[in-house]
This record gives sequence, structure tokens and C-alpha cells, in this order.
Amino acid sequence: MDVPEGAGAEQPVNRLQRRKMRTRAALVRAAQGFIAEGKLAVPILEITQAADVGMGSFYNHFESKEQLFDAALTDALNQMGALLDVFTASITEPAEAFVTRFRLAGRLFRHRPQEAALLLSNAGSLIFSDHGLSPRARRDIAAAIDAGRFVIADPDVGLALAGGALIGLATLLREKPDRDADTTVDEVAGGLLRTFGITAKQAAALCALPLPDLSSLADAPADWPAPMMRAD
Repeated sequence: MDVPEGAGAEQPVNRLQRRKMRTRAALVRAAQGFIAEGKLAVPILEITQAADVGMGSFYNHFESKEQLFDAALTDALNQMGALLDVFTASITEPAEAFVTRFRLAGRLFRHRPQEAALLLSNAGSLIFSDHGLSPRARRDIAAAIDAGRFVIADPDVGLALAGGALIGLATLLREKPDRDADTTVDEVAGGLLRTFGITAKQAAALCALPLPDLSSLADAPADWPAPMMRAD
């Protein structure tokens, strides 16, 4: 049987691409760990050693440590956004969608401390980021404004308020580890809803809605529910 020209070439390419994706993911995970620990001055050699890859592999993917750190933060944001999407995909009412994502995000800070530290280390630049929680929150806020659920007029102002509240919440949970996370998160979420014009009774009802159990996420891989890897 004749083999068509070029047949069999795809499999090695796929293996190469998968290997490149694994290498990139290892570098990103290593960088995320250093960022979460506040070790921003770590040399590239130490990053490659933590990732268990060669120095040459680093430059196959990134031109500089700064580019890697940017990618590490973007991947973390996208992972958290994708995770929230999994748990909130069926919610169509915009105010409920917004507060559910906020309540879940607040709880994730307690269940995933490395991701929380990573995001807090870049808090000032994340509120209006194009990745992760911010675009989803702005979309929900704008939809709630259009539906007459929120009385604020500017979704960017709403995003600034929500982002500031979330960063403050994450800091509080980090600095006060003995606080009950669920109660604290829901108290902040309810206050935010009231700021946006939701009545106290409605806010309490929205913050009392059941949430999925997130306890298993403490042991889930960092790239769950789906790896955000590129083979570039």
C-alpha cells in the first residue's frame, strides 16, 4: 500500500507542540510561584531550575523575565475567569450573575492562596485588566444597568467599586486567616449590591443563594478546569 506524500509527518509535529506547551506551562507555573512569594528579582536561571527546563528552552518561549511574568499573570487571570464561568454558566439574571461571581471569587481566595497572593501582588493593574474577572464583572454590571437592576450610570465606575472591594476583601482574608470567609465575603457582596442600588432585602436574598462546593479546589491543579497554554 502506497503512503501518500507527507503522511506520518503530523504525529511528530503534534508531539513537538505538546512538548513546547508543557515547557511553557512549567515556566509559567514556576513564575507564578515566585510572583506569589514576592520574589520579583529572581534570576532567569532560578526560574528555569524551578521549572526543570533548560535555559535555552526559556528563550524559545519568552524574550525576557518581564514577558514571562506578564504571561504568568495573564494565565492566572484567565484560569480564574474560566473557573468562574464553569460555575455560573447557567445564570442569566445580570445582578445574580455579578454577585455570584463576586461571592465565588472571594471564596476562591481562601481555597487557592497562591492564586490570591499572585493577584494581590498586581492588584493595582488588575481592576481594568482585559483578562480574568474584570471583563466579566464589567459585562455583568453593564447588563444589570441596562436591565434597571443597578442604579449607577457608568459601568466603569461600578467596576472600580467592585474591583476595589474584591482587593480589599482578599487582603482582609489574607491578613485575618481566622475570619469566617463565607460570612465575610457575603457581607462585602451585600454592601456592594446596596451601593449599586439593590435594596437591602434583595441583596440579602441574592447573597443567600446556594453556591457550589469549592472545597475540592484546594487540591485541584492550578490549570483546572482547562489548561491555558499556547505553543508559541
